[in-house]
Amino acid sequence: MGRQRQHTLSRRRLLRAGTGIAVAGVGASAGIGTGGARGMQDDGNENAENAENAENDENDENGDDPFDAGGPYANVYDDIIDDVVLVNVLGSDDPFGDPGGIGSGFVVGDHVVTNAHVVGDANDVELQFRDEEWREGEVVGTDSHSDLAAIAVDDRPAITDGLSFAADDPVIGQEVLVLGNPLGLDASLSQGIVSGVDRQLPSPTGFAIPAAIQTDAPVNPGNSGGPLVSLDGDVLGVVFAGAGQTIGFAISAQLADRVIPALIEDGEYEHSYMGIGVSPVGPQIAAANDLEEARGVLVSEVVPDSPADGVLEPIDGETAIDGEPVPTGGDIIVSIGDEEIPNEARLTAVLALETAPDETIDLEVIREGESQQVELTLEERPDVDLP
Repeated sequence: MGRQRQHTLSRRRLLRAGTGIAVAGVGASAGIGTGGARGMQDDGNENAENAENAENDENDENGDDPFDAGGPYANVYDDIIDDVVLVNVLGSDDPFGDPGGIGSGFVVGDHVVTNAHVVGDANDVELQFRDEEWREGEVVGTDSHSDLAAIAVDDRPAITDGLSFAADDPVIGQEVLVLGNPLGLDASLSQGIVSGVDRQLPSPTGFAIPAAIQTDAPVNPGNSGGPLVSLDGDVLGVVFAGAGQTIGFAISAQLADRVIPALIEDGEYEHSYMGIGVSPVGPQIAAANDLEEARGVLVSEVVPDSPADGVLEPIDGETAIDGEPVPTGGDIIVSIGDEEIPNEARLTAVLALETAPDETIDLEVIREGESQQVELTLEERPDVDLP
């Protein structure tokens, strides 16, 4: 039954992809057949043959054999792919309801991690592991703010070991691999590098997803929810989406490692909330507000009855520089505790990764040209009506 279902679903996935997929046969006639070449060397120079054999032996010992069809990518794939799953969300019978879809996920501990946008409003999903058998999964928690979800599965196969979130931050230029089901093609692998860090991603809640990873590894529909891994096999992030042929994004392991345990335990995750809107501080804002240098973020708005209300001051005027209006007044946040805040991306990352609701944080702000220390007690983010 599992195999029969697999054939049916594969056909459905290809129809959803809407693309013709062709496999090109590549001839391997050049440079691989070495017997003839070695035969010629036999007649010509025995020392050359001995030197070649010694070099090949050394390459084999070092794992550098140029004729080895495996290599580091194949090794990581073999180690990890059993923990990567296909997530199938059944559509609603209502023509205006959730149409369902297919995404990716991976095993962490006794649960499967994926994106919240993959599971949508579903309570139950279908999971297919590498043994090609289908299992029912129960969505035990979702968080739209981070676009993460946790799925419980009672009878996950013995071939799964579970993956681990990386303890170290990703490094720009680091090689990475994406595993998942792009365009519904099962158990696929793509390769690239970390091309950016501390990106902010949009979420349907209106709050940005912080500390995201940018990669040039190909990411396509169906990859969402799969792992972005290092060559050591550690999960650096949860694949979020692709924005073009050479730009994809993943939710950082640091954020996922905070959110997923809470989703498993409580079904939800509480995010820190200040209740402000901010703007970057460029040279014009620095000049208009008598700052020695352009740094920090300007508090452009304070939400009434929020933690920041009565603690932080928003902009209260403007001036003209080169004929352009520039905001004046308002606090400029330059640090939280020992963490410098050079921009909004860093502000949201520090709040998400290093604070919790009900915690009191120390802020350094520039107010009317003078540095001041203020305290602010964080709250939980308010509920948001999703579109």
